[in-house]
Amino acid sequence: MSSLTVNIEPLATDVVFGEDSFCISLADGREVSVPLEWFPRLRNASKVQRSAWRLIGGGIGIHWEEIDEDISVESVLAVK
Repeated sequence: MSSLTVNIEPLATDVVFGEDSFCISLADGREVSVPLEWFPRLRNASKVQRSAWRLIGGGIGIHWEEIDEDISVESVLAVK
């Protein structure tokens, strides 16, 4: 018996910041919490700068213009 593997690209829909981490909401209902320590530019950014994000590529990534930071959802999910 064979099985069909369906790969669905994870897409971000929202980003919310806490004190030491941020949470990425995904279109499939998952939420991923990420330590700010992993991203020094975000860690060192002001709250205003952190809140100025936009989705890129239909949600495959998140971009912060003022601090020149891009994070792909796939790279966050791949961290072990």
